[in-house]
Amino acid sequence: MTNPSVMDRIGPAWRAAAGTDMSRRRFIKLTGASGLAIGLVSAGAAGAATPKAGAAKLKPGQQPGAFVHIDPKGVVTIQINRLEFGQGSHTGLARILADELDADWNSVRAELAPAGEAYKDPAFGLQMTGGSNSIQNSFTQYRELGARARAMLIEAAARKWKVDAATVRTRAGQLIAADGRSAGYGEMSEAAMALPVPASVTLKKSSEFRLIGKPANRLDSADKSTGRQTFGIDMRRPGMKTVLIARPPHFGGTVAGFDAAQAQAVKGVDSAMQVELDRGATGVAVVADGFWPAHMGREKLKVQWKAPAELADSRKLDQQFGALRGRDGLPARAGDLSGMAGAKKTIKADFRFPFLAHAPMEPLNAVIEMSGTGDGRRCDIWTGTQFQTIDQVTVAKVLQLKPQQVNIHTMFAGGGFGRRATPTADYLADTARVMKAWLAAGRSEPLKVVWTREDDIRGGYYRPLTLHRAEIGLGDDGRIAAWKHTIVSPSILKGTPFEAFLVKDGVDATAVEGVADTAYDLPIAVSVHHPAVNVPMLWWRSVGHTHSAFVMETLIDRIAREAGRDPVALRRDLLKKHPRHLAALDLAVRKSGYGTKSLPAGRAWGTAVHESFRSVVAHVVELSIEDEAPKLHRVTSAIHCNLAVNPRSVEAQIEGAVLMAIGTTIDGSEITLRDGVVEQSNFDSYAMPRMPDMPPVDVHIVPSGDPPTGVGEPGLPPLAPAMANAIFAITGKPVEALPIRL
Repeated sequence: MTNPSVMDRIGPAWRAAAGTDMSRRRFIKLTGASGLAIGLVSAGAAGAATPKAGAAKLKPGQQPGAFVHIDPKGVVTIQINRLEFGQGSHTGLARILADELDADWNSVRAELAPAGEAYKDPAFGLQMTGGSNSIQNSFTQYRELGARARAMLIEAAARKWKVDAATVRTRAGQLIAADGRSAGYGEMSEAAMALPVPASVTLKKSSEFRLIGKPANRLDSADKSTGRQTFGIDMRRPGMKTVLIARPPHFGGTVAGFDAAQAQAVKGVDSAMQVELDRGATGVAVVADGFWPAHMGREKLKVQWKAPAELADSRKLDQQFGALRGRDGLPARAGDLSGMAGAKKTIKADFRFPFLAHAPMEPLNAVIEMSGTGDGRRCDIWTGTQFQTIDQVTVAKVLQLKPQQVNIHTMFAGGGFGRRATPTADYLADTARVMKAWLAAGRSEPLKVVWTREDDIRGGYYRPLTLHRAEIGLGDDGRIAAWKHTIVSPSILKGTPFEAFLVKDGVDATAVEGVADTAYDLPIAVSVHHPAVNVPMLWWRSVGHTHSAFVMETLIDRIAREAGRDPVALRRDLLKKHPRHLAALDLAVRKSGYGTKSLPAGRAWGTAVHESFRSVVAHVVELSIEDEAPKLHRVTSAIHCNLAVNPRSVEAQIEGAVLMAIGTTIDGSEITLRDGVVEQSNFDSYAMPRMPDMPPVDVHIVPSGDPPTGVGEPGLPPLAPAMANAIFAITGKPVEALPIRL
């Protein structure tokens, strides 16, 4: 059984809800015609560059011209249709295309593509980065793009040399004729550009890959490690002003009045404007010559706030959610609970998972600039975004433009974990609202809207507060007779364009994924409550799997203990029909030494395995308890992600996921509210993992030649439950909440 994430269903929903496909004219305008882009506009088609009528049916995302540029010196620049914010798709997608192109990797460069029709996810129909889909959804697309460009280069050389194209071969950026003549790709790129695009191409066999599946350093690592990489927050435009927004302390709060006299007395402060904000709120934008005067000016503002009627409070929410947990909710999975009556043993467990902030290293930011007049008006935005298509449409609506009048320049981002993929496009909509007020004041300079760390932590769009209750009946033989499961979690999809398509019979799939579709062979019945809460909520790295994996994997260990069985053996028994799960579990267990190696006194093993985003990850941890806190000594991980395009990147993603997962276990790693106000503001009050928290991590990849699956998120869900299971082995007490408090 494969458990696709909710992100796998977002694309069709967006196409139906928004209907915002751009015209071919817009595509051509966006992709441009500067330099020697291959096959920008296809007049026909060619199989081995022989014209066929079928090429006219090629979609923009199948045309090499939008993706491949080869300069006269043979430097190949590849457009990446995703945001790069640490996950490695900037390098992975480039290697996929370059392999089929048969390019010289030393001459390959990559750039992040702007918003455009060609750069939409081929499976979703919108330009986005999320759900660990970058490589898996564009794998075939980028292979075909490289193969088409290569075929056009071969045909160009064949025509120049007056030979049969079938006799021309390629090798590392060189075209070679049977008689020994050769030419670099750069010499043929202009002629190739004039040829029709092949409608169909033959892709390499996996045995012919030179780059795919081979470990490689990332293209962006040198610039990032030396400080040369430009991120969104580094962007500047001539004459630009910097903006910080004073936001209401309560979600949905509004400005009752403000005095900007002291703020405007700060040197460098230009002005202060009341502006509309996300979710019906209002705030005050302080415009200045730079960040520091804007920050100081905002500190000097005197604002009177009007609070909304509903003020969320963590203590009250716990009581409300706890009461709901005791009642049946909306059915998410039917199951036979008749075995509960005859159960010889019963396990009852209540779990709690707090609100979590995404807290990327780079807070939210965007630069916005307006130009032109009348029908020639244009809005340019420079930002790191996961949802270019949605952002483009939303900004256009705020500024009363057409989507094609909004040009989004995709910048590198310092993390995101879902925060830069909001269906409301909140931070870019706010940026556009500030520009709207700026224009209304008779001004036109570019603006850079920056969030501080405090703005980011307090700004909402958190992982939802979620509670679980499980009641499990066991028979005489220790087998599971019945499993009743109730989840209480606010919906992150209600009120978004995706609700009508992704919330079925009232059930938000993100809240129940990993439980309702568990791979374990269980007689489980699942129901869910979706209470409405005045807190903006959103997917957070791994979405519902962040809590469902913890619940399922810790309960499996408890069942094993009650049945007197080894927890790994029980998992193998319950996963007999799932060879990918077994392969990942067995590899991690074997490499860790579990069951064969003796641990030092005070240490214990903890194991967990979980599928998300079509990949399976197993973690085996070695853990002790020191100073009344868990101490990780080693993590052995195995991932089954099918073909690993860049094994080095896969390893890095698992290591990063382990670190982020550790962060969810640390005391203080939660967002709490009192009387509607978020109590955390920075890393002094919102705990983050530190260098001493990170153990050695050994990553192993299950060999496979099947098309790749997700990597960015699957490594996170099983780590915390593996830790909890080791704690359970040491103390005999189950862990039923995150963060872990012993």
